[in-house]
Amino acid sequence: MDNVFFKQLNLPQPDYTLNIGSSSHGEQTGKTLIRLEKVLRERKDIDTVLVEGDTNTVLAGALAAAKLGIRVGHVEAGLRSYDRQMPEEINRILTDHCSDLLFAPTPKSKQTLLDEGISKNRIFVTGNTIVDAVHQNIAQSASKTDALNSLALKHGAYFLATVHRQENVDNKERFTQILKGLENLHKQFNLPIIYPIHPRAKKQLKAFGLTAKNVETIEPLDYLNFLQLENNAKLILTDSGGVQEEACILGVPCVTLRYNTERPETLEVGANTLAGTNPKTILSKTHKMLQPKPKWKNPFGNGQAANKIVQILTKQ
Repeated sequence: MDNVFFKQLNLPQPDYTLNIGSSSHGEQTGKTLIRLEKVLRERKDIDTVLVEGDTNTVLAGALAAAKLGIRVGHVEAGLRSYDRQMPEEINRILTDHCSDLLFAPTPKSKQTLLDEGISKNRIFVTGNTIVDAVHQNIAQSASKTDALNSLALKHGAYFLATVHRQENVDNKERFTQILKGLENLHKQFNLPIIYPIHPRAKKQLKAFGLTAKNVETIEPLDYLNFLQLENNAKLILTDSGGVQEEACILGVPCVTLRYNTERPETLEVGANTLAGTNPKTILSKTHKMLQPKPKWKNPFGNGQAANKIVQILTKQ
């Protein structure tokens, strides 16, 4: 799924492609560690390895570099859901604690790192690069894509949903409840509910024999088309951390289909609320988020995070 980003955003092709693919957490992490270590051993000109986020490849990249004595910088450091059942939470914690430079998106994430005993001279508040990406690409998403027209949608007249996390789609009861919640929203508001379905969720939907009634499931979208749908939605329902941030940045109200979030800043500014998976709660929290409220301020920076990180790296 990553090829579309390189093509659509005109990114240079990578010098190395590890070709890990999907597999179990241990296998994916192990394969990445083995193959990346080989690359790092071959290259003698690498000063710093930057890893961003909380995926298995992030943890593997940090471990491979740290064990070879190469400086590690973690972009998006200090995020915590405090839910150890989430594989991403384990990746975040371990990556932060083996990194040399920690680029925290907000003062709250910096404080989290300080509370865990990480030295303050290794932590830098930079904002989050997701703001950079949204600012750089929002105009293109309006001019170079056609998701709204192709789906016959109008600005502010549909809900956008994404559900893909392991704890939701691998659990039949929780997945069923979420789909029921989305169905209730359609009955209540009589608006289209667009669900670009992740391959993992699509597989589980079939395995459980579930149907998404009155929910329009579509194939995964490329970045710019999805950004256009986010920007024009009446409200977004999601279990994705990144989508919570993007909704906040774009000024679109968000209902998170989880019981915790590693983006508490979105809750604090009023851009987001936690609904979990109970259908009644999903409905009530949606009503709450659609009530008129003052415009919130984006807490994740001004779109200059990447520049700040580069400046810090060149000074270290």
